[in-house]
Amino acid sequence: MTARHAAYCVEEAEEVVRELRAALAKAGISLPSLGLDPVSLAREAPCPLVELGRCSVETARRIIAAVPR
Repeated sequence: MTARHAAYCVEEAEEVVRELRAALAKAGISLPSLGLDPVSLAREAPCPLVELGRCSVETARRIIAAVPR
């Protein structure tokens, strides 16, 4: 993987986090620890994972209600 491709992967992941944060906010949901997983960024060729983090039971129920089934 080239440095350019790795940088693109990180940029794409950061954009996805911003989009997810905005979509959750529209649904009245806040995940304070939403972000990129630092371990996945530490690799020589980063392939970032989105870290959703922990949330309360109430927040989990809001997420369930917001996701179409």
